[in-house]
Amino acid sequence: MKTFNLLPLVAAGVLGVALVAPSHAVILLACVVALLAAVAASVHHAEVIAHKVGEPYGTLVLALAVTVIEAALVLSIMLSGGAKGATVPRDTIYSAVMIICNGVVGVCILLGGLRHREQTFRIEGAGSGLAALVALSTLVLVTPSLTTSAPGAAYTPAQLVFVGLSSLSLWAVFVFIQTVRHRDYFLPAVASADESVHASPPSTGAAWASLGLLVVALVAVVGLAKVLSPVLERAVARWELPPTVVGILVAMIVLLPETWAAIRAARANRLQTSMNLAIGSALASIGLTIPVVVAAAVVFNLPLELGLEPKDMALLALTFVVSAITLGSGRTNLMQGAVHLVIFAAFLFLTLVP
Repeated sequence: MKTFNLLPLVAAGVLGVALVAPSHAVILLACVVALLAAVAASVHHAEVIAHKVGEPYGTLVLALAVTVIEAALVLSIMLSGGAKGATVPRDTIYSAVMIICNGVVGVCILLGGLRHREQTFRIEGAGSGLAALVALSTLVLVTPSLTTSAPGAAYTPAQLVFVGLSSLSLWAVFVFIQTVRHRDYFLPAVASADESVHASPPSTGAAWASLGLLVVALVAVVGLAKVLSPVLERAVARWELPPTVVGILVAMIVLLPETWAAIRAARANRLQTSMNLAIGSALASIGLTIPVVVAAAVVFNLPLELGLEPKDMALLALTFVVSAITLGSGRTNLMQGAVHLVIFAAFLFLTLVP
C-alpha cells in the first residue's frame, strides 16, 4: 500500500527532472519505468476510490480524470502547433475510439472468455452508451467531410459551436443516466472470484488521499508521454512511417491506466466494470475534448480539421456494427473478443500501410 502511495510522487519527480535536463538515454529509460509505475499506481488508487464510493462512480472518476488531462494535452498541441495542429484533435479522438472499442474491449472479452468461458453485463447501460458514442462519432468525425459550407473536411464556426454543444449535452445526459436516473444499469454483479469486494471499504481520509495521488499519477502519465513523444517522432521519421503513428502511440500510453483497470476487472469476472470504463472513456474523449477544442478554435481562430478519410470512415462504421452485435445480447465469449482484435489489428496495419 505504501509503495503505491510513493509511486506517483516518484513518477512526478522523474517528470520534473526530464523537463529540465537534456535528453539522455538514462533519463529516457527512467521515464519509461516511471510511466509504467504511474500507470500501476493510478489503477490502484482508482480501485480504492471505486471501493469507497461504489460503482459506477469509481470508473467515472478514472475516465473523467484521464480525459480532462488528455483534453489539456490536445489543447496545448493545438495552441503551439499552428496549422500542423489542425488534425491533432481528429487523430486523437479517432485513435481513442478505435483503441477503446476494439483494442480494450477485444482484450477484455478475450481474456475474460478464456478464464470464465462466458460473461454477462447489462445491455441497458451499454446500449445507451453505444448509441451516444455512434451519434457523437458521426457528428464529429464523419459529417465534416460531407458538409459543403466550409472547404475540405472542416466545419464553419457556427457548425463547430453546434457540434460542441451537442457533444457536451449528450455526455452530460449519459453521466446523469449512469449516476442518478438509471444507476442500476451500470452496476456489476458481485463476483466471488474478486476478493476486493469482500474487503472493508477504505476510510474517507484514505479515499481523498487516493484521489489526490490519482491526479498526480495521471498528470505524470500524460507528462511522461509528452516527454517521450519526440523520441517516438524520431523513430517514426527514421522508419519512414506515417506521422499519425505518433498520435496512436501517445493515445495508447495515455489510455494505459484505463486499459489495465478494465483488463483486471474482466479477469475478475466483472465485465460490467470493463464495459463502463470502455464506453465511458470513449464518450468522455468526445464529449469533453470537442467542446474545449471548439472553444479554442473559435476564440483564437485556429484551424481545425475533423473529417476522416474514407478508409477511416469504413473502419469506424465496421467497429460500430460489430459493437452493436457484441453488446446486443449482454453475453460474451472469446470469439467476439477475437473479432474486435482483428479490427484493431486492421486499424494499426492500415495506418502503417495506407
